[in-house]
Amino acid sequence: MNKRVSVVMLGVVCLSALIYAGCTKKVAAPAGPAATVKAKKITLYQRKAELNDRFEELAQIYEKETGVEVEVLGASSDSYITSIQGKLTGKQDLTIFTIRTGVETEQLKAYLADMSGEPYLKNINPGMELIVDGKVVGIPYGIEGYGFMYNKNMVQPETITNLEGFRATLAALKSQGLDPFELSDKGFMLIGHILNNPFAVQDDPLGFIARLNKGEVKMADTPAFKEWAEYMAVIKEYCANPMETTYDQQIANFATGKTAMINQGNWTWAMFEDYPLDFEIGIAPMPLAGNAKIAVGVPNYFAVNSQGTPEEIEAGKDFIEWLFTSDVGKEYIVNKLYLVPAMSTIDVGNNLDPISKIVLEETRKGNSLMWTYNYWPNNIVNNFLVPAAQDFFLNKAMTGQQFLENLDKAWVQAN
Repeated sequence: MNKRVSVVMLGVVCLSALIYAGCTKKVAAPAGPAATVKAKKITLYQRKAELNDRFEELAQIYEKETGVEVEVLGASSDSYITSIQGKLTGKQDLTIFTIRTGVETEQLKAYLADMSGEPYLKNINPGMELIVDGKVVGIPYGIEGYGFMYNKNMVQPETITNLEGFRATLAALKSQGLDPFELSDKGFMLIGHILNNPFAVQDDPLGFIARLNKGEVKMADTPAFKEWAEYMAVIKEYCANPMETTYDQQIANFATGKTAMINQGNWTWAMFEDYPLDFEIGIAPMPLAGNAKIAVGVPNYFAVNSQGTPEEIEAGKDFIEWLFTSDVGKEYIVNKLYLVPAMSTIDVGNNLDPISKIVLEETRKGNSLMWTYNYWPNNIVNNFLVPAAQDFFLNKAMTGQQFLENLDKAWVQAN
């Protein structure tokens, strides 16, 4: 009996030794990034075409550090969603892309990789990550804000706190041979950004959008929108026709003192660097219904394509982590991409550009309106609202109220 037990015990010991040898072999294997076969090339697709050069610089630095090539692609915001849908559904190589909350997130939900396990998520400011079905699927690009950007040598903000003051200020500036206020000719620069304001001042902006989609309310019957239409009529009366002003021209005219005010945000600073500004810039709210807040939000989130290979997904996550945690990435975020960071570990110090400082200050004070256009019907800005705005600015006889009625028709068509 003892002999049999001894044999059994010997077998157990031998088996244990074999198992232990196998385990120790696994433990001894290289851990961390070296243990995983990484993709040697990834693709970054983002919608801020004006920042492509800066992302390409980052890509070159990253490749030198890691050996991973990053191809940077970009499209204008106006065509981005259509373009990225084609790339994703067409199975084109696409590793990292930027996305907005709301309709875009819902449309592209199947392509959003789970990023919940990333170690730096704890540094994101509360509530600023993009969450779908309880999982973090988007890392905030940064914070942006916009409003009536003005030349402090030409405009006193206290004079444009209501419609009457706005009208009088525009008239006075025009009499001096200046263009008082400029929009530009396409997409959000023409209609999307400025139309956000009457939505955002509603007591329940998303509820209002839902009722508008169902036909239960109309913009033309809603007080804040009716007031907004009067502002648009004043802009049309006293200012250059935006259909004759490109985005680049708008920036140039403001930077060189030909235009006193533009409807723009802190993303423009990279363009202003090309000009020797000799004045200070301020940002005032569009004062609908007594509003004193500028519009602030997360413009985009970095997402990783969940349909890529495991190696591509891992490489995409690695690049995003590097962007937000490395010294080089942090430096670019603040000083080259001109983003107001959404992470507590990125110290802006005194390095923010003047416009971004205003946005950050107003955000910290709670003086911010939400961006509602992410919840508007998909492609409504370019396909439906822009044509209505073009008609308004090209037809001198069209009133602001008629413009509003046409926007209602456009909304119905978009739904």
